[in-house]
Amino acid sequence: MSETPKNTLQYRFDGPEDAPVLILGASLGTTWHMWDRQIPELTRHWRVFRFDMPGHGGAPAHPCGSVGELAGRLLATLDELGVRRFGYAGCAFGGAIGVELALRHPQRVASLALIAASPRFGTADEFRQRGVIVRSNGLDPIARSAPDRWFTPGFAAAQPAITDWAVQMVRTTDPGCYIAACEALAAFDVRAELGRVGVPTLVLVGSEDQVTGQGEARTLVAGIPDARLAVVPGASHLAPVEQPAAVTDLLVRHFSSAWQDPQAAITAPPVKPVLAPPLVPPMAEIAPMEQPEAVEGAVRPDPYEAGIKVRREVLGDAHVDQALAAADDFSGDFQELITRYAWGEVWNRPGLDRRSRSCVTLTALVAGGHLDELAFHTRAALRNGLTPAEIKEVLLQAAVYCGVPAANAAFKVAQGVIREETTPQE
Repeated sequence: MSETPKNTLQYRFDGPEDAPVLILGASLGTTWHMWDRQIPELTRHWRVFRFDMPGHGGAPAHPCGSVGELAGRLLATLDELGVRRFGYAGCAFGGAIGVELALRHPQRVASLALIAASPRFGTADEFRQRGVIVRSNGLDPIARSAPDRWFTPGFAAAQPAITDWAVQMVRTTDPGCYIAACEALAAFDVRAELGRVGVPTLVLVGSEDQVTGQGEARTLVAGIPDARLAVVPGASHLAPVEQPAAVTDLLVRHFSSAWQDPQAAITAPPVKPVLAPPLVPPMAEIAPMEQPEAVEGAVRPDPYEAGIKVRREVLGDAHVDQALAAADDFSGDFQELITRYAWGEVWNRPGLDRRSRSCVTLTALVAGGHLDELAFHTRAALRNGLTPAEIKEVLLQAAVYCGVPAANAAFKVAQGVIREETTPQE
């Protein structure tokens, strides 16, 4: 077990201390215990390292906003332990971390197994919507539906103890960390980079997986040069839990044949340098920031690309795609105008965060009576982290300064949007 600073992860080791290290990464909403039934066999061959994501399994709730940041915390943890090179097996979100490591830190990964994984998990809209649900209702709706996503119906009915364990595992996850993980998956898309994964890779998928199924698995196999596909019969999304023997056998065969690397054992951690005190005491005042000199003839970068990115993150892909598809010779220039200047310039300025900009935008739309735009900016406000209670406070404030009739109409629009966006799907 471990003590966990903010830049590292909660972890545990099992197996011989001198064996090569095999890392197991868990799925979103689960803990390292999802791998319990693999441990007896895997530890016959490897020193198995498991970790919990922030806010999962009682780990400190230090949210990670991207898959890359989480991979960085994992590497920081391994660096402190002297683990330089390792095999890696990850399920779903854990698989995303594995791909990220193989792409950004190829010298560290000896061999890779991706279970229930995908180069892009659903759509950004789906995961941001899930974040809205959790922010508004807590994790209980997600927890209650977890068995339906993770297990086949027959397994869930025959194994009530495991089903209850799955529900409780999600319920005890920190909501803020879960939402941050959803944002990380919303931004994760490595479809164009799969050809740069340069290690032997096993892609494993349950035959009944309706979350990341065989289509996603075949995309990984087609894109990764040295990849093989294994389909586990009678398994859904959490195949290591539902079909532990089959998954364990596949992992043992893959890592035994594709990875023979004595350097993957633990080595002594590097000696950390001791910094001498500065020769000159620091001044007790902040020096003024130097302004960069203007370069004659420099061309200002076009803000369109930054604008379309922010516009999609705030309003959602579906809304932006619909607006762009409807543009023609008459309205196309207007779409470019708002993308460049409203989204690329103003929304992209660092002076206010997106929550604050949503508050300002909602108030302005109430004042102007722009109810159509109020509807989709209410959705945007939920995506940007405002809760329904905070949106209510914004509209109450607007009632005082913009007028009760305007706020009355705004409450009707916002109420409908909030009900639609925060009601869990059955």
